[in-house]
This record gives sequence, C-alpha cells and structure tokens, in this order.
Amino acid sequence: MSTHPAMNNVTDGTPASATTTSGQRDGMVWLLRQFASETPGVTHAVLLSRDGLRLLDSDVDKDWADELSAAFSGVASLAANITGPSHKKRPARQVIIERDDCLFFVQSAGRSAAFDNHPGNERGEVDTILAVIATRDADVGTVGFEMGRLVAKFAPYMLIPVRVGTGGEVR
Repeated sequence: MSTHPAMNNVTDGTPASATTTSGQRDGMVWLLRQFASETPGVTHAVLLSRDGLRLLDSDVDKDWADELSAAFSGVASLAANITGPSHKKRPARQVIIERDDCLFFVQSAGRSAAFDNHPGNERGEVDTILAVIATRDADVGTVGFEMGRLVAKFAPYMLIPVRVGTGGEVR
C-alpha cells in the first residue's frame, strides 16, 4: 500500500481510483518521481502525449522536458511505422538509444483521462509515452523492467492501460 496521500483512500487507506484529473496527475507525478529517484541509473523521466507535448516529469527543466517530449514522440512514431518481418507496422514495445553521455528509453504508457486540458483532447483521453534518461552505465534490463512496473502502476489512472501478455511483458 502506498504511503502517498494522493494514492490512498482517505477513509480506509485503500488505493484511490483518483476520480479527479488533479488527483490523477498528482498520483502519477508522485509515481514518476519515485521511479526516477529509486531506479538505479535513472536520472530523469518524462510522461508525454503521443503528439509530443510534455504531460508530467520528474523535476526536469521545463524547456528541456518540452524538447525531449517532441523528440521522443518522433522516435516512437518512427519505430511504429517500420514494417517488420510480418510486413505489418506495429508500435515498438520499447526503444533504447545509446549515446556517449546517456541512455534514452521510450515506451508506450497507455491512454489516460487525467489530462483533460491537453490541447486537441476531444474524446477525453490522451495516448501517452514514457521517456526515461539514464546514465551510460545503467543496467538496461533493470531500467526496462522498472519502466514496465511503472507503466503497470499507472494503470489506475489510465482509461486503456498498456496490455500485459501471458509472460508478463508490457505491450
């Protein structure tokens, strides 16, 4: 059970379903910051909309977070539009970019109703992407695993959570 007040029902301490968009965002921000501070090697995390706008971040400089959001949206779009061996275009489960100074991870995070003020949100929902920046020596498997766990923790705040297959992998 979470010790964060936005995550628990005031009356009985059970996880809250977060009925208000403000409460949903607060819970998601808390989870994102906890992930960034507790996952070895992770320095920053950003939740962005599929169209490239920053929704939430783990105390990232806002200008940089906006720049990252636009870039990672493009990365996710490119990855989804590459035809694979089945000759079909499918979204990537995860994209990892290795650079001399850091590692970037990009993963779909589901569809949420927590961002009703998002531009162009006409149906009351926003497709989201989780982007993570890690140190060069971070364990890729650990970061990827913890990202999957974070996305699963976002599920109460999502209209359509990312599907989990029979092997437990996030899709």
